[in-house]
Amino acid sequence: MPKQILVPMVEGSEELEVVSIVDTLRRAGATVTLASCQGNGDLTVKASHGMQLKADTHIRECLNRSFHIIALLGGMPGSEHLRDCPELTQLLMTQKQSGKWLAAICAAPAVVLSHHGLLDNVRATCYPTLMDQLEGALTQAATTVVVDEDKRVITAQGPGVVLAFTFKIIDVLYGKDAHRPIAKQMVASWAL
Repeated sequence: MPKQILVPMVEGSEELEVVSIVDTLRRAGATVTLASCQGNGDLTVKASHGMQLKADTHIRECLNRSFHIIALLGGMPGSEHLRDCPELTQLLMTQKQSGKWLAAICAAPAVVLSHHGLLDNVRATCYPTLMDQLEGALTQAATTVVVDEDKRVITAQGPGVVLAFTFKIIDVLYGKDAHRPIAKQMVASWAL
């Protein structure tokens, strides 16, 4: 059975992260649900640099579903909108309480996860200018992608490391070095 991944997006999400995460995880065989967190229920989202992206469903439709991992996108003000989405907050709390994986990149570790107390005593990183907002986290400022196996959290610094971030998600879900065939297919020789 394919791994179930939730990728919530909202107006102001970083489009490079949206497309890279969804595409790469689908290449790995995961079932990725791209969910709009727009308060008006709209599935079409204007991303942080003006690109129009269409979600598969609305976050409300995900409330009674189970996911192996929830992967949060960065971008501003996207991360702030994700932080303020009550349905997403409910899903994140349930995910943490169930001992399942959370992942966040760019601004999302600080703006969303830290804000909701989901990084307490977690080794984490985020977009460099937001490091001081990783309240409660064991900050790893010198590392671009951090995997905290014990706390089941993956964080990364920004869009420039989105493939490395997504390859770590693949390895967590499918086993060590499971990302290698996808990296080879994508000519990401640095990850082989």
